[in-house]
Amino acid sequence: MSNHLTVAQGEFELNRLPKRPRELLRAWDAADEYLLDTVAEQLPLPDGPATSARILILNDSFGALSVALSAYRPYAMSDSYLSQQATRLNLAVNNLPEHSVSLLNSLESPEGVFDLVLIKAPKTLALLEDELIRLHPHLTPTSRVIVAGMIKTLPPSVWKLLERLVGPTTTSLAKKKARLVFASPDAELIIPPSPYPLCYRLENTELLISNHANVFSRDSLDIGTRFFLQHLPSRQDACDIIDLGCGNGLVGLIAAERCPLATVHFVDESFMAVASAKDNFQRTFGEQRQATFRVGDGLIGVESESADLILCNPPFHQQNTVGDQIAAGLFKQSKRVLRKGGELWVIGNRHLDYHSYLGRLFGAHSIIAANSKFVIVKAVSAA
Repeated sequence: MSNHLTVAQGEFELNRLPKRPRELLRAWDAADEYLLDTVAEQLPLPDGPATSARILILNDSFGALSVALSAYRPYAMSDSYLSQQATRLNLAVNNLPEHSVSLLNSLESPEGVFDLVLIKAPKTLALLEDELIRLHPHLTPTSRVIVAGMIKTLPPSVWKLLERLVGPTTTSLAKKKARLVFASPDAELIIPPSPYPLCYRLENTELLISNHANVFSRDSLDIGTRFFLQHLPSRQDACDIIDLGCGNGLVGLIAAERCPLATVHFVDESFMAVASAKDNFQRTFGEQRQATFRVGDGLIGVESESADLILCNPPFHQQNTVGDQIAAGLFKQSKRVLRKGGELWVIGNRHLDYHSYLGRLFGAHSIIAANSKFVIVKAVSAA
């Protein structure tokens, strides 16, 4: 699989994160190519800072758009730590200065207005809604907004959202199963405040759980987490517990209740997830309990043999790509980070066969619970 993107802006070497040997997937898709070709037709290359259009890029998966358009000094906003790291990596690989792209996380606000806003359609419609509401103060009637995606990621609900929160839309012809949606800002639109974060009361408790727009299962407890919570261990001897891929932090929150002496460490690659986990933990415990909150690439950078218990409901997709590579990487990292005799508890859909992989990796493992849909597996670090 070639990792060279050739578009009107030039040829660029692009890599995905996390890195895998013999990578079979590209760091861009046909929607990126379509969008870049369209930008090249409509926007000349800048001949100096004074004449450069101000560009904002949202949801750039691995930096393809940011790298190709780096001559414009764009702003790039993402909820993904891996996306930002990939952008930095790909700028360096192509001998482009890191400061040529201003990276923002999903909870930050850019400054000023933009001439051109390029949006890769996210997997979560709620994230797009939140982004468009936040975007409104940065648009003028002459700004151009283009949403790009593969046809399967552009349902009619995306167009309706754009018309409600930006203005009238038109669509391109399909090209290599990709399509563009163009939106013209309507100054007369009344934009509502963002409904996010959403809150719900956890069933059978007094806990109020808040979730930012890109957090999985924003408005209710999902069935997998419910099953996991029913079987979480009570460890009076645990000093350090990691909620790995924490989402809204509910698993770590309940683990903190069951393990009263432990410090809980919340880790996720989503800025919105970690912000939600921090909100929920502090609302529940205030200053009474210690916890840490970390946005990062799994457990990379976490000290070896520093945790007694790791709880993980691993993702089995990255953006719109399904696979077990993310989970496999998290399991390997967990083995390094667990203290001797420490435990990794994992929940997954039955068909993912995590127990076989964990058996090969750890040796000692057992099935804690199972139902028709999910399996909870415990793997133990060798003493």
